[in-house]
Amino acid sequence: MTREGGRKPDELRPLTIEVDYLENPHGSALITQGKTKVLCTAMVQEEVPRWLRNQGRGWMTAEYSLLPASTGDRVEREAARGKQQGRTIEIQRLIGRALRAVVDFKALGERTIWLDCDVLDRFGLSRAFADSVAAVSVGVVGGVPLLDLDYSEDSNADTDMNVVMTGDGRLIEVQATAERDPFTRETLDDLLALAEAGIAEIGEVQAEAVSIALP
Repeated sequence: MTREGGRKPDELRPLTIEVDYLENPHGSALITQGKTKVLCTAMVQEEVPRWLRNQGRGWMTAEYSLLPASTGDRVEREAARGKQQGRTIEIQRLIGRALRAVVDFKALGERTIWLDCDVLDRFGLSRAFADSVAAVSVGVVGGVPLLDLDYSEDSNADTDMNVVMTGDGRLIEVQATAERDPFTRETLDDLLALAEAGIAEIGEVQAEAVSIALP
């Protein structure tokens, strides 16, 4: 099948990470993957939630939102609606779970990292992260397993899966859905292998970006 941009089924969209994109946050990055652009920031707060005080360990929490002009039609700000939508809550919980899986909270100390999507540390806290973490989508479209689905592919997928893994290949989260017909165990294994290869590529880009920010 022919994908937009001439991509092969196992090929990621072009991925770049521009570090220190903003001056004020303790860490920031503009991540571009195909037509998707995400601005990620991290801020360190010298305290922890009340239920963690005086335990000598830190915490990490995530927030996520769509900007009004990020889609074809203007997305209403959720603050104007008075509450977050279910999809927003689901995504930011996923981000938090994924990153907490590789944090050494004892090494972090009694600090909280507030983040959006990605973290670049400039507070001497690199030792708090035991490994890297990355995620990618995979799916079956027209009978063909594909890596890194774009919007049109995701909308027409027979099977849709999101995979989160650590840099050393351990699984943090797998979300798989049969959008139409149920899929086989063989298809599941094929998609996991496809995701693993893609995440390894993303990890290389992450490592290059970190080496620039933290030489």
